[in-house]
Amino acid sequence: MVTYDRLYIDGQWVAAQGKETLEVINPATEELIATVPAGSDGDVDAAVAAARAAFDGWAVTPVAERAAWLKKLATGLQARAEELAATITAELGMPLKFAQRVQTALPLANMDVYAAMDDDFPEERIGHSLVVREPVGGVACITPWNYPLHQIVAKVAPALLAGCTVVLKPSEETPLDAFVLAEVVAEAGLPAGVFNLVSGIGAQAGECLARHADVDMVSFTGSTRAGRRVSELAALTVKRVALELGGKSAALVLADADLATAIKSTLNSCFLNSGQTCNAMTRLLVPEALYEQAAALAVEGAASFTVGDPLEGKAKLGPMVSSKQQQRVRDYIAKGVEEGAELLCGGPEQPAGLDKGYYVQPTVFGRVTPQMTIAREEIFGPVLSIMSYQGEEEALRIANEIDYGLAAAVWSADEARALAVARRLRAGQVEVNGGPYNLLAPFGGYKQSGNGRELGRYGLEEFLEVKAIQLPKD
Repeated sequence: MVTYDRLYIDGQWVAAQGKETLEVINPATEELIATVPAGSDGDVDAAVAAARAAFDGWAVTPVAERAAWLKKLATGLQARAEELAATITAELGMPLKFAQRVQTALPLANMDVYAAMDDDFPEERIGHSLVVREPVGGVACITPWNYPLHQIVAKVAPALLAGCTVVLKPSEETPLDAFVLAEVVAEAGLPAGVFNLVSGIGAQAGECLARHADVDMVSFTGSTRAGRRVSELAALTVKRVALELGGKSAALVLADADLATAIKSTLNSCFLNSGQTCNAMTRLLVPEALYEQAAALAVEGAASFTVGDPLEGKAKLGPMVSSKQQQRVRDYIAKGVEEGAELLCGGPEQPAGLDKGYYVQPTVFGRVTPQMTIAREEIFGPVLSIMSYQGEEEALRIANEIDYGLAAAVWSADEARALAVARRLRAGQVEVNGGPYNLLAPFGGYKQSGNGRELGRYGLEEFLEVKAIQLPKD
């Protein structure tokens, strides 16, 4: 049992102004493992004021010096990498061996990317004008629970490098890794007010940040519903908003593809982190002539995704993050059955042998049609929908005619054909024949999957204003 009773504001650990706390539950054991403060409007005001006061000095700190601070933070996080992985496994439920590779190694690599990006502030001349880039100002970073440290680093690192000051509000479900980061910040001696941490619930601390007049930008990752609310509140002061929201990504398998490889990759994507991944390939589109073969391969592959104790070392899938999320996924599975989809494997029942924990069976539906709820709404659990099509145009129509546009995949023996199809998919990133994740490439969505981009140079630019300085003509 861990108790955090202070927030990190203006370079100090300070008592929260209210007495309310948030409970952190281990989703594998359903046991209380920690409490953190439930930050109030007053706590947010104090953190924003600290960020505002620190901005002028931080903004004129040389870029190379800001990058050096990121290197110090990366070193501090690396020293606690094992602790961070264990912490995220305890608060989220991802199996430890995957948490080590994904939940800690990935954000550490991303921190290194930004620490090396100390000369990526190009100025340019356009005629008699000098165009420069400057920090936006004080930024609220509101992060989700599914990849907690990764999403924190994807926002905080480029914001700090850009010269912005930050108030971080982590998810109330998985806040513990954010406190470890704040401890690293304090130990490194980052100037007071440059980084501030306020834990709390979205409806209070998050909304206070989104509407706050002294916050210049909100960078938010979470559900599309919550993203709409952030946009509404931010509009009151016309502040900049970057949103990374939901997804319902399609893996489009063309007739000439290596079917077994495509389905194996799609299952790995769909079930990663127990399906709690925004860009998961949750719709598998296959030619009608290959449907039966594809369904059999999917069922066979799903059987290898063992569910169980995230610390035992054998399970590929841990629990859902909470009982609420577990029930949400179970309700969607029941809805799929109710609407006539064919339940090929899995189901809403608790996995055998697991009496405790918020577990859900890896589930595959077949004969899913585009109008079904499970084909259109983000489930955020280990549920794959297999859909068939008659031709390439129909496949593209099925893939594109949804509210989301975060990610997609194309599989074909002809890479040029696959690339041509990829160009027609309305999504922010498209994998061709299993092309891997790239920390330097932009990450973000079309349509209701959000706006703005994270990662690499594109993620840095979100936190920069563009100024034109008109010089006298010769």
